[in-house]
Amino acid sequence: MTTLYDVPASDLISKVAEKLKENEHVQPPEWAAYVKTGAHKELAPMNNNWWYIRCAAVLRTIYTDGPIGVERLRSVYGGKKDMGSQPHRKAKGSGSIAREAAQQLEAAGFVRSLKSGRVVSPAGQSMLDNTAYEVKQALLEKIPGLAKY
Repeated sequence: MTTLYDVPASDLISKVAEKLKENEHVQPPEWAAYVKTGAHKELAPMNNNWWYIRCAAVLRTIYTDGPIGVERLRSVYGGKKDMGSQPHRKAKGSGSIAREAAQQLEAAGFVRSLKSGRVVSPAGQSMLDNTAYEVKQALLEKIPGLAKY
């Protein structure tokens, strides 16, 4: 059985983002066009579909690291803050983006909430594994030599 560990993360995330676009529960908030993704960023994202990509990445992170809460998701999506002539410092990502993405995935039925954080629901695991299988089949068509792995 193919799981998300068997395919490259970038290919899986882009394919899951396409599927999340079709879901009525996953929609970018009104403020998504203007917001930075963290204090360490200087500009807002340039990609128009960044919300769906972030939701797909959050879903993959919850699958691999769950149960996981918003505070740990902030650390995962953080980065280095440029302090000018001083050394860089670690900065966390936006909490409202992580929280809103997790809430939308929960409303869509892909994630469920526990006392210790959020975990992937059986429907979410099935969707991720089926998408990983589709990505693997697409890669096998491109590169037939991968079949031995």
